Amino acid sequence: MKALLTIGLLVLSNSFMIVAWYGHLKFASWSWFHKLGLVSIILISWGIALFEYLFQVPANRIGYVENGGPFTLIQLKVIQEVITLLVFAAFTLLVFKTETFRWNHIISFSFLVLAVYFMFKK
Repeated sequence: MKALLTIGLLVLSNSFMIVAWYGHLKFASWSWFHKLGLVSIILISWGIALFEYLFQVPANRIGYVENGGPFTLIQLKVIQEVITLLVFAAFTLLVFKTETFRWNHIISFSFLVLAVYFMFKK
């Protein structure tokens, strides 16, 4: 149960992170957003990133083995990186419709999934 909760919180966290980091690139097409200066955009991104931390910190605390969770620190990091890339891929395809995924992207993601597999290998 803690493993699923941790992974679910990491997915939510990374969803907010991707929007905070890359959303402003798409939002620039909105007329009111396009008029904002860099400082305003940074502050908006920080506001979005706050929600990232509201999910990321509990995910790590719940999932960490020394807090009774199922994952070591290294395992948490590798899981988080793979989730980040999966969420980023979905965000890119749904929001930035001009981006395309090619075979080399799929191979790269496959190697990352293999990294998770080997991370959990005893």
